[in-house]
Amino acid sequence: MANEWLMTTTSPDETRRFGVCLGGVLQAGDVVLLGGPLGAGKTHFAQGIAQGLGVAEPVTSPTFTLVAEYEGRLPLIHMDLYRLYDEPTAEAVTLHPAMLAQIGFDDYLDGSSVVLIEWARGVEADLDDYLSVHIAHGSQAADDDTRATTRELRVRAEGASARQRLQEWMDAWA
Repeated sequence: MANEWLMTTTSPDETRRFGVCLGGVLQAGDVVLLGGPLGAGKTHFAQGIAQGLGVAEPVTSPTFTLVAEYEGRLPLIHMDLYRLYDEPTAEAVTLHPAMLAQIGFDDYLDGSSVVLIEWARGVEADLDDYLSVHIAHGSQAADDDTRATTRELRVRAEGASARQRLQEWMDAWA
């Protein structure tokens, strides 16, 4: 069973469709960590996941609210931890347990929802089963116009459930 996948999308719509496909296979208790630089397409991808989960309302990045909750086939908890870091783009980042407790971080990991966490580097070491999706601007594009819309999505599965979900996602995308 695979534990890594590299996917290249060529437009925001394709990035969103890739997310829709993942949303279609996600199960309660699944955790998806979403990383990448500002403007890489994390919101498009998150909107796709929400669509795949049957969320009808508009989905935006919860940068200022930190946590947004949506109802769909399964509840979706969408966190953006960016504002909790002193230096979100630093090489080594940590989040203090008190900050996570203030937003009820552990409560959201009770297994009843799908949890999507943007800027999750500070909590990754505390989790043992998750899909990590890192989105970057396409580096293999032939010209600047293509590079502007091309994205490389590097997916890594940690834990048995995540590896199973990754396989289901790859099969559904094929």
